[in-house]
Amino acid sequence: MTLSTESAFEAYEAVRHRLPTVVPTDGGYRHASTLADIADEFDVFLLDAFGVLNIGEAAIPGTPERIKALTAAGKRVLVVSNAAGFPHQALMEKYSRLGYDFAPEDVITSRVTLLAGLNGRHDLHWGLMATRSTGLRDLEDLTLTYLEEDPAAYDEVEGFLLVGSAAWTEERQALLEDALNKRPRPVLVGNPDIVAPRETGFSVEPGHFAHRLADRTGIVPEFYGKPFPDIFDLAFKRLGDVDRSRVLMVGDSLHTDILGARNVGISSALIARYGFFAGYDAKKAVLAAGIVPEFIVERP
Repeated sequence: MTLSTESAFEAYEAVRHRLPTVVPTDGGYRHASTLADIADEFDVFLLDAFGVLNIGEAAIPGTPERIKALTAAGKRVLVVSNAAGFPHQALMEKYSRLGYDFAPEDVITSRVTLLAGLNGRHDLHWGLMATRSTGLRDLEDLTLTYLEEDPAAYDEVEGFLLVGSAAWTEERQALLEDALNKRPRPVLVGNPDIVAPRETGFSVEPGHFAHRLADRTGIVPEFYGKPFPDIFDLAFKRLGDVDRSRVLMVGDSLHTDILGARNVGISSALIARYGFFAGYDAKKAVLAAGIVPEFIVERP
């Protein structure tokens, strides 16, 4: 499936009723060239990954150096990412290859958030939307069955975990929706993203399929990750006692990063040149969505 920026934006707008309500603001936004221009105003930087740290398997030029400069200036820098498809250690290895030096505990993902949100449901038998090649590290303690082409697997499980959609197909989606229509069960979504920016366009993420099944089955999924507050709760638990007026969320998506930040009462910066709005007028999107960041920044 190939999506343009316009169609991806429209897909998010179409599901606004399932996203947190935007906190209104009377102010506008300021422009900045890079995060260095506004660094003195903040003590903590929460960084999205795709579109801020990297595009696909490549670091955004100059960003590893920017992060080193921020930490050298005494800033706290955490990654807050809807990266549910990969085990935590695999992400750490990827960031290291790209030139980043984050502590494992400073990378807060929607995968970790999902596991924290199971709330006594660890013993259920879960059907798993994931790519086999990524492995089950972090999930070893759960009873899991991969959701593939066998209809019996969809019928026998007690709930569904949607964490990675790289190998997902229309056939599998139809099996999932049919199983839920026959017997409703919990659906937990470890990545609310509808799309993610890659080297050659957008990939379709678990949130896309979760909203589709909600439309077709009436089952409202449980979402873990931005823009929902659960992932920010984990980030602030890691940060401890901080002045939230000195915390900045940096992301490339209005409907996940910026909406999530507004919802928990922290400032946000929208990256305009890379990621979701690369080659597009980000200001036009802000006006259309009514989701207003404090800053529009050209690049990290």
